[in-house]
Amino acid sequence: MSLILHITETIQWEQAELAGIYHNSTLDSEGFIHCSTIPQIERTANNFFANQTGLVLLCIDAEKVQPEIKYEVVDGEKFPHIYGALNTDAVVNAIAFPPDANGKFKIPPELAKLDI
Repeated sequence: MSLILHITETIQWEQAELAGIYHNSTLDSEGFIHCSTIPQIERTANNFFANQTGLVLLCIDAEKVQPEIKYEVVDGEKFPHIYGALNTDAVVNAIAFPPDANGKFKIPPELAKLDI
């Protein structure tokens, strides 16, 4: 399994689970859903979501994603982007993703123990 990650609001994920499809605003504005690999997720979270609460980390089996995934270079590093609405059956886990007391994010223990 090739795992990619996406950060979203818990309420948005709960709605997607009911619908069977996940769609966010960047799909409309940029044409894709931003994702990260495990080594990238902590930096991504701290750069774009610092101090935010009510978030969930979607663990996505890239092999089950129906839309095309492109790895594109951003700031010299390749990030996975999903070019279409995400089929929710590709999400193998949704992990609550709160910041610590300083508003910073750390890799959740469920991911930290994976061999990356």
